[in-house]
Amino acid sequence: MFGLGMPEVLAIALVVLLLFGGKKIPELMKGLGKGVRSFKDGLKETEADEPEAKQQDE
Repeated sequence: MFGLGMPEVLAIALVVLLLFGGKKIPELMKGLGKGVRSFKDGLKETEADEPEAKQQDE
């Protein structure tokens, strides 16, 4: 995963836990999940529009 080993991932998780605290992390993950979902939906929209664009070019 991006050239990171397990020790590096654990260190990053520990730093995030120390910076934001245990109560904020679920809220941050929820926001991150919504952002990823929105990004995927946007990609699906563009893929759905792509065949229409190709037909108009021909």
